[in-house]
Amino acid sequence: MPNEKSSGLAAVLSFFISGLGQIYNGQILKGIIILLIQGINGLLTFILIGYIFLPIVWLFAIIDAYRSAEKINRRNFRRYN
Repeated sequence: MPNEKSSGLAAVLSFFISGLGQIYNGQILKGIIILLIQGINGLLTFILIGYIFLPIVWLFAIIDAYRSAEKINRRNFRRYN
């Protein structure tokens, strides 16, 4: 199927670098925004609040990348069948 995305790969990419899974899925702006937010969260660890938001955004990025890839694949499956 054309444009099929691996949901596992998208999740693993976001596991290592938040936002990279979204970029892999073709959601470039969303991926860049998540990368920027995580950069800001990294800076905010100096005043401790980053320790709260960094893992929250990290988990969101992983789950969102996985679900977005699944949604893209379902949409493509319906289109080509």
